[in-house]
Amino acid sequence: MTASDSAGASRAHYRPFRVPVRGGELAGAQWNPDAAGMPVLAIHGITATHREWPLLADRLARRRIIAPDLRGRGRSNALPAPWGMRDHADDMAALLDAFGVDRALVVGHSMGGFVAVRTADQHPDRVAGLVLVDGGLPLPFRVPDDVAPEDAAAYLLGPAGERLTRVYPSRDAYADFWRAHPAFAENWNDEVAAYIDYDLDETDGGFRSSAQLAAVATNIVQQDGSDGYREALTRLRVPVSFLRAPRGLLNETPGLYPDAVIAAAAGLVPGMVLTDVDDVNHYSIVLTDHGIDQVAPVVERAARKAEPSSEEAESA
Repeated sequence: MTASDSAGASRAHYRPFRVPVRGGELAGAQWNPDAAGMPVLAIHGITATHREWPLLADRLARRRIIAPDLRGRGRSNALPAPWGMRDHADDMAALLDAFGVDRALVVGHSMGGFVAVRTADQHPDRVAGLVLVDGGLPLPFRVPDDVAPEDAAAYLLGPAGERLTRVYPSRDAYADFWRAHPAFAENWNDEVAAYIDYDLDETDGGFRSSAQLAAVATNIVQQDGSDGYREALTRLRVPVSFLRAPRGLLNETPGLYPDAVIAAAAGLVPGMVLTDVDDVNHYSIVLTDHGIDQVAPVVERAARKAEPSSEEAESA
């Protein structure tokens, strides 16, 4: 059975979790928790949650997928600061500890790619390989000279900052906002609807996004390659695959990673394998059948490559 043949029905066993980390519990879910072989640790984007990943889990129904809500998002949004990339990386190591996982293939989408790289740098013995999905390579942010450093995060967030603080009168109103979004106008499906609905927290007067603005603001300015991040990329000693979306967050062309940005990053990560994913934007690359049918085979190949040989397994 091919991935596209199974697109309409979930084959993956879903199990929510809460595990202890600094300051409380990290929430998320596993798919196929009893599957053998190399596990996949799947890390979501900057304002997202683990609900990015059900389509990948469907396609990899015989592989264990562990997907957290990062600190400051989803059901982990009550976890305290600091919320930096290094802190997320330590949470990922604690998550693997909680499940007794020695090593995993780490897949990161968008900001999750940066967390994946930091995890590989800070905890190299826990990461068997990296798949970066339209994220994880330094982004050439352009902040005007007249924007004060302390206002850079608000500038970069733009309208997203308003979305994170706005109260919506109903779940349907939040869904309607996303239905009209350029990235989803032609890509709405059941998985997107569930992803959007899970994001909501009930509050006085209605509902709001579960993502904490302060956590998002902390992370958005950390995607430019500063604070030793470029150096962390050069230290990677595991296979790295990069999957690029041709369109960006607003379905615009070019996307986040035009050729010049990829070329600059390639010098930092020798041997990185680039795959262009056809006809997707930054969101639909993981949240649509068309996108995930191109992403999943790359993840599966990387997981198989990361698995120890029979001789290594016997000697372990």
